[in-house]
Amino acid sequence: MKTPLFLLAVPAVLCIAQLTMIPPSAHAAQLEAGVAVVDVTPPLGYRISGYFHQRLGSGTHDPLLAKAIVFRQGDQRAALVLCDVIGISPDLSAEARRMIQQKTGIPASCVLVAATHTHTGPLYCGALRRHLHDRAVAETGTDAAEKVDYPERLARGIAQAVEDAAAAARPVKLQTGVAQQQGLSFNRRFHLKTGPPVRFNPGKLNPNIIRPAGPIDPDVGLLLLRDAADNRALASLSVFALHLDTVGGTEYSADYPFYLQESLREALGERFVSIFANGTCGDINHVDVSHNRPQKGHEEARRIGETLAATVKTKLPELTDVARPMLGVRTAVIDVPLKQPGADELAWARETMKQVDSRQVAFLDRVKAYNITSLAAMGKDTLPMTVQVFRLGPEVAIVALPGEVFVDLGLAIKRASPFPVTMVVELAHDAPGYIPTKKAFAEGSYETINSRIRPGGGEMLVETAVRLLKGLAAE
Repeated sequence: MKTPLFLLAVPAVLCIAQLTMIPPSAHAAQLEAGVAVVDVTPPLGYRISGYFHQRLGSGTHDPLLAKAIVFRQGDQRAALVLCDVIGISPDLSAEARRMIQQKTGIPASCVLVAATHTHTGPLYCGALRRHLHDRAVAETGTDAAEKVDYPERLARGIAQAVEDAAAAARPVKLQTGVAQQQGLSFNRRFHLKTGPPVRFNPGKLNPNIIRPAGPIDPDVGLLLLRDAADNRALASLSVFALHLDTVGGTEYSADYPFYLQESLREALGERFVSIFANGTCGDINHVDVSHNRPQKGHEEARRIGETLAATVKTKLPELTDVARPMLGVRTAVIDVPLKQPGADELAWARETMKQVDSRQVAFLDRVKAYNITSLAAMGKDTLPMTVQVFRLGPEVAIVALPGEVFVDLGLAIKRASPFPVTMVVELAHDAPGYIPTKKAFAEGSYETINSRIRPGGGEMLVETAVRLLKGLAAE
């Protein structure tokens, strides 16, 4: 599918477009919102994403969903869609937003499309998918794993979710707040006594560990939508920085957000919709290295989801009313410099990719080859990255960033934000690998090898997000 031309017209350095200049009178208008859910589960036999080897979907533990919220206030429209996939490709985001604008009139630039980052969803794009697809075609003349055009199906599902949510819009009341969640998330990068300065996932009870190389973000940002007519809880948006990689296996699953919703529905009703968005968790996972207990599978996903749900339930009575809803959206597109591998590196990477799913090749070599071939396929010096900010009221804003963003970058945005509740969502509109800090690039390890940007790109995203937040707060 081709990217619409209006999304390709990006200036060379920085383009900031004020997409929603709301006249002051519009702030007094009633806020309306609608929520909808569409099943986007692939057929059995489709490839599963998340690791560097082929996995084919053998069943469905729980359906993969696209969950949408549409906001309306006066003439302003905006939509947020969270999808149970590992990432959103830019072509897919562009096509889904084009369809949404055509179907609903919501400007494509006022639509957020992001992934939850489940590692038990479809592998529908990227260098690994391309390698496995080309290999299957070369060996058999066809690719049995891709009997459907899944990207087209996903784009249609995203658009349908927004269309349904727009049709369901009604007057709502918003409540917001931030809960604190300890004990579930851990920085997975560690300083070691010997060996490299920093290593990711060094193993449980490893005596070589000195301390984590970075912080966590314990915030659980919350937005609760209530029906203005009867005060019934309709849906929640919760944002927490924790990798979705607990389940494994070959069954499709949304991972721990599935159990989060199931637990919240016990308290808020079977029709309640829990929408989960991942915070900046590029260097955060669920592995506690202080013990040697297993932390994999649905038992672990249930533990995380239900613990998170308990934290949310405890916070609900303490949420603050958004007394003066003020819907607004700003966006910016910045050109972030990319790494530039040399000809020798590219030749090595292409040869190594032939064995990318072989255990005979060292893991970090497979990662490096994957990243270099991804960069070669992009064929450019810089990558346009979209930063979005959604203001819902003086109390609360949502920031959307592309890629797997390091936690320090999200924390920096929150510290500088003029909004008391600032929820930072990663993996929006693009999944160009990891977005480390300058400090992390200097330290090295997996995430920096699997990053396509040059050092400083993450800090550019932070600067842009803060500028947009301050601009919306000043309106």
